[in-house]
Amino acid sequence: MSIFTLTTPVVLIVFNRPDTTARVFAAIRDARPAQLFIVADGPRSERLGDVVLCNEVRCIVEQVDWQCEVSINYSDVNLGCKLRVSSGLNWVFGLVEAAIILEDDCLPHPSFFEYCEKLLKYYNADTRIMHIGGCNYQSGKTRGDGSYYFSRLNHVWGWATWRRAWKFYDVAMGTFPTFLLTNQIANVFTELEVQAYWVNSFLSVYRNKLDTWDYQWTYAMWCQDGLAILPNVNMISNIGFHSEATHTKDSSSRFANMSTFPMDLIEHPSCVLHDIEADKYSYNLLFKPDPLKSVCNKIIMYFAELFCSTADRSKR
Repeated sequence: MSIFTLTTPVVLIVFNRPDTTARVFAAIRDARPAQLFIVADGPRSERLGDVVLCNEVRCIVEQVDWQCEVSINYSDVNLGCKLRVSSGLNWVFGLVEAAIILEDDCLPHPSFFEYCEKLLKYYNADTRIMHIGGCNYQSGKTRGDGSYYFSRLNHVWGWATWRRAWKFYDVAMGTFPTFLLTNQIANVFTELEVQAYWVNSFLSVYRNKLDTWDYQWTYAMWCQDGLAILPNVNMISNIGFHSEATHTKDSSSRFANMSTFPMDLIEHPSCVLHDIEADKYSYNLLFKPDPLKSVCNKIIMYFAELFCSTADRSKR
């Protein structure tokens, strides 16, 4: 049996959590990538403890004791989730053609790295594929006839992509009014409830009401009619659920500290086809709002489309 050598660059995005960072960095050390990028946000001025914590984190990730080319991008000031991650990945993909990306609370199964590298190579020239994810939320259901399936949902707790795909990323979502006006969401999902959920989410990001970077990546993929690869086993455990976390605050969540499983042998699906049933299951499990919120989403979508239509006519 041949020993796998990881040649794909790995990106580790960190901030102020030494405990989780140490565990994720240990997993990266075990994988021994030949190239490592460290992206770190700076301390928040209003949080006195951040300076110490950020320095602790940086000390941890600088303990590279294997043969590796290390590139560091530290911010002296706090950029926040949205700008730090997006600017960091822009920097990375300005330097390399493909990369595996982990945040400081996303603990991968050891086989995750080989899974990503093999699929990055296999689909390198297939522009339909824009994202390779490590998460599985199908509750044990196997989708398709391979080791992975094709989704419109690009989960970002451990993932990989190419420069050719990331070039479509725009943190400001500048084309969103046109996306809304031309009802492009209908090309992605047919159900009105699902369309309304995503339009409302994108609208919040577009109006700078959410400090996040990941909805913009989903948006970029959908604008290109792209697909994500997701595994038929879960390969990532989010170990960062706690009250002080930025987004994952509920430590009792069913998605906290999920078990991970190996993918020792990759079997490719017989065809590239969006798995609609898998995405319906994921939506109901992860995103589906309560009935009142669902109605509100539809109303917001209606008036947003009306506003864009009126604004478009006024320009003519």
